[in-house]
Amino acid sequence: MGKKTQHSLLLLLCLSGLVHYSAAMVFWTAMVKISYVNDTNNETVDKYCECGTYGRNSNLELAEGIVTLPTGDPRGCDPYPVFNRNSSSPPWIALIKRGNCTFSQKINAAKRQGAAGVVVYNVDGSGNSTTHMAHSEAGNIVAIMTGNIQGMQVVRLVKNGTEVEMLIEPGSPHGPWMDAYWLYFLSIAFFVVTAASITYFVFISANRLYSMSRHRRSEKRLKSEAKKAIGRLQVRKLKTGDEETASDSQVCAVCIESYRAGEVVTVLTCDHIFHKGCIEPWLLERRTCPMCKCDILKALGVEEETKDNMSADTPPDVTVVTVTGGEAIYEVPLTDTSSPAPESHQHLYDNRAFQGESEAARG
Repeated sequence: MGKKTQHSLLLLLCLSGLVHYSAAMVFWTAMVKISYVNDTNNETVDKYCECGTYGRNSNLELAEGIVTLPTGDPRGCDPYPVFNRNSSSPPWIALIKRGNCTFSQKINAAKRQGAAGVVVYNVDGSGNSTTHMAHSEAGNIVAIMTGNIQGMQVVRLVKNGTEVEMLIEPGSPHGPWMDAYWLYFLSIAFFVVTAASITYFVFISANRLYSMSRHRRSEKRLKSEAKKAIGRLQVRKLKTGDEETASDSQVCAVCIESYRAGEVVTVLTCDHIFHKGCIEPWLLERRTCPMCKCDILKALGVEEETKDNMSADTPPDVTVVTVTGGEAIYEVPLTDTSSPAPESHQHLYDNRAFQGESEAARG
């Protein structure tokens, strides 16, 4: 016999032993129902409880009949007939007290006389506790154990001459194997939920970090382009007699303060004037005129200088007008900006190199 075969047989033996052990450790509770007529008011009393435990060698099925006590010793250990019943009697349930002999002896004594089932109630002082009784020598019959308190209540009724009918049926399985099964199930469910939560958290966090990083790069680039555009704007120093200082109605739309002689102002491509110290921070963040929302990057053509860094498949005859979040938005020009503006609309700029571009934007 090869080593692999030996290992396989050993594994099968271990698994079979484990299955046998697990099955032996599982026990079933019994649902017990008793019915009798109350002598004081002639009313039927029904009591139903999960207060029994099937024996390890018991048939796991339903049994019913009239409760019958042993004639002598309540423990029912005599080898001779101890019940006033026989196989021709109506179905009956033997109610026996635990002790003095084995469970198999008690059960067999009742089985020989035709009992439909056997109920063994626990010893005095044990309350309603039960054990998983073993009776390997007494099979093919329903046998359960119930607590001492429940058993003694029925015993008193029968001894007082009350006929008690009992119904026994399977309840639910219990034991270490079932507990382990649910423990494994809950553990697996917990780990699955935890893994899914961690995966979702990592995905959301990575996506958020990527978006933030992309936004920061975009803002940094746009601020750099805004600085270029600001450097091309006309800067003037107001003098006494200028139109802006002649009336208090002329105010800077950013700080809402009137213009005074000696102040330095910036003229945007849309001809709106603002204090230089007010408009430059505004343009760095927003890049548009506070009054007419004119885009200085578009008007000054700063973004066209970065077109070489874009994809080569940019549509022809299209002007890039804005860049947001790293994506270019295109617009087909509707007017020809190459023709010069009328002489009456020309404005003198300190930066002569940009004068033509700005005037074309105004036109």
